[in-house]
Formats: sequence, structure tokens, C-alpha cells
Amino acid sequence: MRAEIIAVGTELLLGQTVNTNATYLSQGLAEMGIDVFFQTVVGDNAARIGQAIELARSRAELIVFTGGLGPTQDDLTKDALAAYLNRSIVIHEPSMDKIAALFSSRGIHMVESNRRQAHMIEGSVPIVNEAGLAVGNGISEGGSHYLLLPGPPREMKPMFDGPGKTWLRTISGESRRLFSRVLKFAGIGESSLEQALIGLIEAQSDPTIAPYAKEGEVAIRISTKALTEQEANTRLDLAEEQINAIVGKHLYAREDIPLEEAVIRLLRASGRTLSSAESCTGGLLAELVTNVPGSSGEFVGGVVTYTNLMKHKLLGIPMSQLEGSGAPGAISDSTAALMAERIRERTDSDYGISVTGVAGPSESEGKPVGLVYMGIARPGKPPVVHTFNLNGSRDIIRLRAAKSALYRLWQELVEHE
Repeated sequence: MRAEIIAVGTELLLGQTVNTNATYLSQGLAEMGIDVFFQTVVGDNAARIGQAIELARSRAELIVFTGGLGPTQDDLTKDALAAYLNRSIVIHEPSMDKIAALFSSRGIHMVESNRRQAHMIEGSVPIVNEAGLAVGNGISEGGSHYLLLPGPPREMKPMFDGPGKTWLRTISGESRRLFSRVLKFAGIGESSLEQALIGLIEAQSDPTIAPYAKEGEVAIRISTKALTEQEANTRLDLAEEQINAIVGKHLYAREDIPLEEAVIRLLRASGRTLSSAESCTGGLLAELVTNVPGSSGEFVGGVVTYTNLMKHKLLGIPMSQLEGSGAPGAISDSTAALMAERIRERTDSDYGISVTGVAGPSESEGKPVGLVYMGIARPGKPPVVHTFNLNGSRDIIRLRAAKSALYRLWQELVEHE
């Protein structure tokens, strides 16, 4: 079944209210196997609501409305749809009794406009509102179906999840539901990941494969429609195996978690600990790690040695390493190695991780913006250093540096499980 969502409210068009209802409804309808192909926002105007209904009816079997069911004169959704269907407005007596009892219990006179919240379109099914006063409507006519829900999310969500879905099942019958699986990747950009999987993506039918990018990590959502979870898992497992065979070295999670959480999980599983020494990232790496709940068991602490003096005082790195003629400098692979090793020694952690580089906006030590060195130290092994050449704004470079460092640490942890 194809669906369209029509959100009614001038405040949405003015940007005064964010249309979160459409997101919630799209997700819920997809889970029921109902495809949402269009979302429309229309103001509080009866003629334009009618035009939106006419257009939606030409391209969808189901139209879901949110908003415009309240007591004021600009709440026009029921009136506009009733006029379009050439039906009259009637009173839903149980809702009217609820409204009257509420005003009576508060000792407040009920004005006539409050009756509008008990309005129903003739021949519709009431969608009961336990969280508010405005009753919803479910209507079918001529192969088209209409579901009317209020605008406030605290009312709309339980109405949709409860009586709304019950009504939808009566009109759609048993249908295939949408099942999805998220795979998370790091150390590879969205374009490169898509190019690597282009053969699978171009040949896809069911399951479908769609990439989604965030800074420093990429997600692939595999989706299929099936009658049962077992049927869906059979298809999703096959698609995942095909993807893993191509880009498995970048796959860090089979669920939607950030890279830093995957790192913490690996440390926790092996009983190992981590510490950090940062320069250009200014503590961002430690912030990402400590954002993971419970990470205090694995992350023992870190330092931000932003200046050469702090690298010398807190980590004991010789000034001859950092400054002077012929010195490698603070931005070098050898300094990254020393930072990682010294923080590991000072905190007695299993792993020490370091980041030093040029975040911008200008070069430093004659080295270009985006050049970053990252070191990893572990007991009994010489430090390993990775070099990155990153681009973007200062903030983007810092974030990409932190995520790149976490990816290299994740690789190290996987190799030494």
C-alpha cells in the first residue's frame, strides 16, 4: 500500500514548529509494510488542504493527516476532508462526554468551540484519544483510506501506535513488514564504500542497500519486506555476507553504534584499559570515549598536551625532540610514538593512544593543515604510528582525526583479540 503524509499547520510552514510527526509516522508505517512515497505540509487553509487531498489521492491509497483537529477556527482538517468527500460532520458522543466532564470537574464553563474536538466525519471510525480531547478518524471510500490524527506528538504517537495501527490493519490485511539491519563502517568514506559495493547496489531488488554517512563513520542499511522475521533474516544474512566479503575489514559493528562504543566493548571483553595523550584534537578523543556509558572501567584517563612545554612537563618528552635545529618537532611520527608510550607508562594502561597534527587554520612547523600523526603503544611492543592527511574545516579535521585514531585502535584490538 502506498501512503502519503499530510501535516497541517501554518506554524510548520513558518518554521516555528519542526515536523517530527512525519518522521515518526514514516518509520511506523514502514514497519507495517506501508510505503510512504510523499510527505506534504500545508497551512491552515481549507482550499489548500483540499488541493493537497486531491493531489495525494492521485498517488496514494492511504493518506495520513496530522494536525488541524483542535478546537479553534483554524483547525480545518476534518472540515476540509468532509467537504472533499461530500460528507457531513457529526458528534462522537463518548468524546463529547469526556470533554464536558473535564470542564465540569475543573469548574470551567465550556465554550462552544470545544465541541469541535468531538467532531467526526460521517461514516468514519473513531480513533480514540486517551492522551487528549480531539478524537481521530479513520475513513475508507472508493479504494482510498484516510487516517486523521492530532498534531501534538504526545497525543499523536499513542493514537497512531494503538487504535491507529489497529484500524490500518483492518484495511491492509496481512502484509509484509519492513525489516532492516544496520552495518557500521570506519576507515572508509561514503563514496569509496559505495564504489566498492556498486555491483551489489546496482543489482539490488530485495533486500535494498543504502549508505548513510556521518563524519568518520558510514552506515549501510539493508532492508527487506517479509511476512516473518525468520524469512527476513535469511535474506538479510545473505546480503550481509556479500557485503562483508567485499569490505569486511572496515565493518566494526552490526548495529547502529558509534565507533568509540565498539572500541570500549572490545576493551571490556578482553579486560584491557586505555589512556590518551592529545594535542591537535584538544581532548575530543577522550570526550568521545567518555560519552560511552560505563567507559570508566576501560578508559583510565588522558592529558591534553597542547603546547610543547606541556608535552615536556607532563609526558617527559625532551625539548630537543620538540624544538631546535634538526628536531623532528611536535608534529612528527616520532613524537606521536613517544606521546603514546609515555601516557601508557604514566597511567599503567594496556594501551596508550596519541594524536598530534595540524588542525588549522594555518600550517604549523612548516607542515600543512590536515597532517596528523596517531600513535598506539602496548606493553612489550614498539609503538605503531599512522599518518593521516585530512581535509575540511578546523573542527572537521579534529573530528576526523579522533575518529581515524579510534579506527586504527579498533583494528589493533581486533588483531589482538
